[in-house]
Amino acid sequence: MKMRSPSLVELHAFLAVCRVGSFRQAAEDLCVTQAAVSRAVQRLEQHLGGCRLFDRSSQGVLLSERGRQLRQLTERHVTALESAAERFLAPRTSDKLRLSVIPTLGTKWLLPRLPRFQALHPGLDIEMRQFRHDEDFSRDDVDLWIEVKRPRRRWPAHLQVAFLMGRDIVPVCAPQVLPRLKRPGDLLREVLLHHTNFPDNWARWAKLAGLRGKPKLGPGYDLSINLIFAAKEGVGVAITQPCLIERELQNGELVIPFALPVSTGRGYFMCADRDRPATAGQLAFMSWLLDEARATRRI
Repeated sequence: MKMRSPSLVELHAFLAVCRVGSFRQAAEDLCVTQAAVSRAVQRLEQHLGGCRLFDRSSQGVLLSERGRQLRQLTERHVTALESAAERFLAPRTSDKLRLSVIPTLGTKWLLPRLPRFQALHPGLDIEMRQFRHDEDFSRDDVDLWIEVKRPRRRWPAHLQVAFLMGRDIVPVCAPQVLPRLKRPGDLLREVLLHHTNFPDNWARWAKLAGLRGKPKLGPGYDLSINLIFAAKEGVGVAITQPCLIERELQNGELVIPFALPVSTGRGYFMCADRDRPATAGQLAFMSWLLDEARATRRI
């Protein structure tokens, strides 16, 4: 097929003048001479059949109607090409790892363990980036995600995904609540705290425990860390993953009244873009993270 598109050099010159409204300023931005920009725009006009792309007036350089059409058709695509080039040409160093971690897991499970990893790899800086609930895994400011698998959601095809932990949930309560819980059915008389994103957790557990009737839910929380805090304060009985309450269980702030774990089919996963070359630091962290998760699952 015969190529009819203009060169990128000409398009870059044209779009630079569009942005700043000046051939001189466009030349400075592109680190070339003003004459080079003028020649590139002239070649572009000739390539497109001799159309006029700019009008010169006392107010400066203004786009013609054809110029506005060309900018609208090309600017987004040229910008995308530049972004792709920057992504592949940017030097990847092994001294920084940028993480996006679902908040409660990051606070309750990952952060207490990070000093152990950093003692093994003192030259690797860990940066925690903002977690997004509507994550599409296309961000350039994150190297590795730790995410929860959400209902009816497929992982994007470009991701390398590995299960970590957190599929099972159990009921937990403050020690002062425990004497009232002799058998699983006693929970139906308690205030049942729940995560608002997963309101079916109690029903799953009740079915496993053989309870009759649908559990009546009490207060809901959109963050597991708040759900855990409410249970510690005796507000009610919560249902959550044991990996999120390791410290509370060790300190006796929370107890598991019935050791009947039920699988949600979700859990936490490590996600990386398989199309990006991993650094040595990233590979070391991924291996360490999988080892820590396996140790947690054995407890």
